[in-house]
Amino acid sequence: MKTYLVTGAAGFIGANFLKYILKKYEGKEDIKVIVVDVLTYAGNLGTIKEEIKDARVEFKKVDIRDRKKIERVFSENDVDFVVNFAAESHVDRSIENPQIFLETNILGTQNLLENAKKAWTISKDENGYPIYKDGVKYLQVSTDEVYGSLTKDYEIAIDLAIEDKEVKKVVKNRTNLKTYGDKFFTEKTPVDPRSPYSASKTGADHIVIAYGETYKMPINITRCSNNYGPYHFPEKLIPLMIKNVLEGKKLPVYGKGDNVRDWLYVEDHCKGIDLVVRNGRLGEIYNIGGFNEEQNINIVKLVIDILKDEITANDEYKKVLKTDLANVNYDLITYVQDRLGHDMRYAIDPSKIARELGWYPETDFETGIRKTVKWYLENQEWVNEVVSGDYQKYYDEMYGNK
Repeated sequence: MKTYLVTGAAGFIGANFLKYILKKYEGKEDIKVIVVDVLTYAGNLGTIKEEIKDARVEFKKVDIRDRKKIERVFSENDVDFVVNFAAESHVDRSIENPQIFLETNILGTQNLLENAKKAWTISKDENGYPIYKDGVKYLQVSTDEVYGSLTKDYEIAIDLAIEDKEVKKVVKNRTNLKTYGDKFFTEKTPVDPRSPYSASKTGADHIVIAYGETYKMPINITRCSNNYGPYHFPEKLIPLMIKNVLEGKKLPVYGKGDNVRDWLYVEDHCKGIDLVVRNGRLGEIYNIGGFNEEQNINIVKLVIDILKDEITANDEYKKVLKTDLANVNYDLITYVQDRLGHDMRYAIDPSKIARELGWYPETDFETGIRKTVKWYLENQEWVNEVVSGDYQKYYDEMYGNK
């Protein structure tokens, strides 16, 4: 039996990963999952309420910075894999309060690494390096934001041609591939963080790499593009737009809305993470993305279009609309003061994980974004549960006076 220690599993990607591995291994392989989450503003236990009823899952409310409690988690469980999602994760919040990002994302990561190293070390080799129990691994879930910002070379996207047959699997069944630039983030791209958030994630990555080099610890790092899908906290672009449209509120778009992001359906990301956990070469970094570049303003317009289509066609969806259907249009868009230091373009090249591990996203963007919109229409109870007073205060601070 393999035991996963999954931190931050009450958050967006962590919760989806928990759901993914429980489903993937059910009836095929015995696994145990220790869920560690301190349940901050974006951590919602309700998201995984069914999963923590599963006999294979044990939940512990623990801060990854707490040395004694993390040490106890390792001493009480024979952990094989650590998958660290736990992080302060929103750029806007990092601009307002950088310190908590450094404490959680860097010091918390180091605490996990140190305790994993101690728990897994069984002896030392002739040169003094630790020898670890077989089959263990620490995986750090990181972000493409550590690479900084790419140039946006084209105002109108151009055709993207991919020749490598293995990499073509990444864009399976898609015919309209586009890009806004000539360069992409690869694993060899130098890190160049621009925000307190990305700097804290870069620092965490460096600590992970340092443990791999200094202590020969079995580690991997994955760096993903922007995720979207179910259970996404409504401070992020797509769920925020859905929520505001349904409430007849304005849709705040930073600057001109021309910043470009590369989008990845969250379940496809989870598939990639577990492939790296099980099959990734030790010490390697793997980029996970899907060649889905789009300008923010076009994403907002697409969400409006899909919402109008779905609500028009389904009377049940009309019940969650708190405004007239006629108000669901582009007039809701309002441009607000741009984010400080706003990166212009992210775009990942996932060739390495495609070639080495055979990974490809199973959900094309057109399908994924419609699935996401419909999920939010059908799960308003979850949305209402996570939108607390803390969220409303944050929303007012971010957009209320802009």
